[in-house]
Amino acid sequence: MGEPRAAEDGTPAAFDPAAQVAAICRGTERVVSVEELGRRLRAARSEGRPLCVKLGLDPSAPDIHLGHTVVLRKLRDFQDLGHRAVIVIGDFTGRIGDPSGRSETRRALNADEVARNAATYVRQLHKILDPARTEVRFNAEWLGPLDFAAVCELAAKATVARVLERDDFARRFREGRPIHLHEFFYALMQGYDSVALRADVELGGSDQTFNLMMAREIQRDYSQPPETAVITPLLVGLDGVQKMSKSLGNYVGIDEPADTIFGKLMSLPDALVRPYFLACTRVPLEEVDRLSRGVETGDVHPRDAKLGLAEAVVALYHGAAVGAAAREEFLRVFSRREAPSEVPERVLPVGWAGTAVDLLTALGLAPSRSEARRLVQQGAVEVGGARVAEPQAEVGVEDGALVRVGKRAFCRVRLGA
Repeated sequence: MGEPRAAEDGTPAAFDPAAQVAAICRGTERVVSVEELGRRLRAARSEGRPLCVKLGLDPSAPDIHLGHTVVLRKLRDFQDLGHRAVIVIGDFTGRIGDPSGRSETRRALNADEVARNAATYVRQLHKILDPARTEVRFNAEWLGPLDFAAVCELAAKATVARVLERDDFARRFREGRPIHLHEFFYALMQGYDSVALRADVELGGSDQTFNLMMAREIQRDYSQPPETAVITPLLVGLDGVQKMSKSLGNYVGIDEPADTIFGKLMSLPDALVRPYFLACTRVPLEEVDRLSRGVETGDVHPRDAKLGLAEAVVALYHGAAVGAAAREEFLRVFSRREAPSEVPERVLPVGWAGTAVDLLTALGLAPSRSEARRLVQQGAVEVGGARVAEPQAEVGVEDGALVRVGKRAFCRVRLGA
């Protein structure tokens, strides 16, 4: 497998199979099976070859958020241990759409949509994976050429009863919702991806468990050893309730500005700090345990643990210096209540006069007069460092005055023509 590579935190990659198993199992929900994984690692070491580790990606949602990175970080673990990472972009399966967790048939993507999304995916993947050690394949390469006889052979690998064991299909069947025949083929095609690659390991979130188990069965039917399934947990979103999802607005995108990522993570419920450390960072487990114990005993304030988490995440996607700067900026604005280092400026005419409501709407700090009135009544508005208490109170504005609304909205007034 070549020389050990350094992990992202600078520690050498351990090539002892037992140590590799421990590193791979960190933060996983389930491995099918740990003993099987150990056997594969020992065999690979004795044969002097890396494992082929596969991750399939559905190109329907090209913006990667922290929820997606949980399994991607696990793939990076395999890379740092010297193994071969293969990303399978589902340009063929994307024309059907993964039915996992769906209550209705997904809209099929056309070829142009798949190509655009795949290109965006690959660019973002390189923020997490080592480009030099990442192989990207498109499953139309082997699924496209299958003739109808081969499709029938593949379809014979599973029964309708087996496919209806899926929770989503079973629920739709009970409720009388349509299940189109082509949807049954998704898990079969994903399993055939593993056959085409002769995959040793496949990664996936817990919502992919059925597909991963199906792939193992299909590999057996094609006289291949069944791949080891490494299943990662689904990341709960910022609301602390539902799975992270862009459509629910409870997400943190890895392409978002550093201060946005930092601020979002500081709003995280306290109970999710440890799971986020484990799933979204490479902070050593000993440090995570120390912070967790400190929060439990009261020796570490939950806010300080979140500061460490937010800085670690920003550092992964924007660099260590930017992570440290985002931390300082957050403390400046929200702890010391100072102005941000960069504040937008708005121009008002010399001699401008009006109420607090007039001011907020003129500066664009409130979308409507009623919202401006509500903000003032809540005590969220400061002009020149003085809190404004009455919506209809006349306010004087000097050139250079800082207007603050709530915790995040700032504006510096310039008086001019």
